[in-house]
Amino acid sequence: MNIRFVLPLLVAAGFALPLGTSVAAPDPRVLPPPSWAPPDTADSLWRRGRVAVADENWREAAAQFRRLAERYPQSVYAGDALYWQAFALQRSGGNAEVREAVRALEQQKEKYPQSGSMTSGESAALHTRLTGRLARAGDSDAAMQIAEAAAVLGAQLAETIAPAVAGVAAGAVAAAVPEMQRAMAEAQREMARAGPEMRRAMAEVATMSGSRVFGGRYSESYSSGYAGSDIPPGCEGVIADERIEALNALMQMNAEQAMPILKRVLARRDKCSEILRRKAVFLVSQRRSDEAATILVDVARNDPDMNTRGEAVFWLSQTNSALAIDVLEQILTKDPRDDALQKRAIFSLSQTRSPRASAILRDYIRRSDAPEELRGDAIFWLGQQRGADNSSFLRELFPTLTTDELREKVLFSLSQRRSPENAAWMLGVARDARIEAELRKSALFWAGQAGASARDLGEIYDTSRADRELRSQVIFTLSQRRNDPAAVDKLLDIARKEQDPELRKQALFWLGQSRDPRAAAILEEIINKPL
Repeated sequence: MNIRFVLPLLVAAGFALPLGTSVAAPDPRVLPPPSWAPPDTADSLWRRGRVAVADENWREAAAQFRRLAERYPQSVYAGDALYWQAFALQRSGGNAEVREAVRALEQQKEKYPQSGSMTSGESAALHTRLTGRLARAGDSDAAMQIAEAAAVLGAQLAETIAPAVAGVAAGAVAAAVPEMQRAMAEAQREMARAGPEMRRAMAEVATMSGSRVFGGRYSESYSSGYAGSDIPPGCEGVIADERIEALNALMQMNAEQAMPILKRVLARRDKCSEILRRKAVFLVSQRRSDEAATILVDVARNDPDMNTRGEAVFWLSQTNSALAIDVLEQILTKDPRDDALQKRAIFSLSQTRSPRASAILRDYIRRSDAPEELRGDAIFWLGQQRGADNSSFLRELFPTLTTDELREKVLFSLSQRRSPENAAWMLGVARDARIEAELRKSALFWAGQAGASARDLGEIYDTSRADRELRSQVIFTLSQRRNDPAAVDKLLDIARKEQDPELRKQALFWLGQSRDPRAAAILEEIINKPL
């Protein structure tokens, strides 16, 4: 194993390397290298892809690098183009794009092992991160890869790293092995806890750009009235300014004293006043009145600073005013398109917990002319709301959707509302041979997270003899049913009776990850079989 591949893998897995060891992890802000072979036929495509990465136009970047690798496989740029295609894909989409990114990296490894991003370890590190992302989303093959790596990597560390890392004593590396093994075991356990991790990941993807709020709670950065990278140049010192402290003191005053002052702050347009205005927006939102809603509406429509307008839209949901819903609906459906503001409007509508707000979100989701990303956000946040009506709507919506990405969002959203109806419906999707295989596998995984019984999962296994991929996914889904003796029972049954050696091997593998004493017993039984 090449040390240039091992170290990025350890970094990607979350290891603390021995003191003195360094490796450059890929920086998400880094650009592809400038073109270095102008006479090369693919040089112009490389430059176009590089510009698209600089502009964070990820779909365009992926298209340019994909085109380069396909049209000019002999180009000096071809190998690294596959890496940057994967890099752009994982920034631009969901599970389908991540799977395509993994395939691009595997193609690079097979065809261009000497390309720069391969020999630097960047490709290996990205591959590991993307495989972990798929595993957390319920991909059984990816989960197997991560878990198998966990099983073998620890044993290889001392002999692989010790002679290779310049300046690090072999004894120090050997001493670090137990810590690394513990870290890998912890990473393995985290990977198995797919449901909570996926909820956090989806929240990050679905929530609006720059938001620090989830479920009505606000963080220190929001209550301070600024957001790190949103501070205008030259205004950093205002954050600790006494004016901010004075605005904080307004929180202790009654509304009659505070509101006129806050309105005057919101009318300011001098340099750096946007920081004060953002703080004032937050303070106004805490008054929870029609007057507060009126002020926030004015800010949302007229403030010259985009971030201040966005925060006004965000906090409108906290005012409990019918006027807020009117304005949020207008931003989402009638005003000129502004994706950033509309993202926040979607979130704010989801937080008002009113039937009318839910109806607005449902109408927006049905719109085929709305941006797919925003429809996906609306699906996600609608799924976070209580109520059987929203679950019923999402189930009815599913067959009308035209992209797998939106269908994935529906499956995940329904998995968050645990109910027999949702679990049974997702099992039905998993059984439907007309649906694309990856989507059926996702439905099966999320059905398990939504409360489908081990008996129901076992029935799908027993009745899907012709569908090896689906049966493999059943095995993985059963393995995630922690503290469920019935799930272990089915895995034991598969390990003993399954005629397909690959499926039997998978069942044994996941039983090996179980702490159930019956699993240890059958593994010992198999080990002690006569040769």
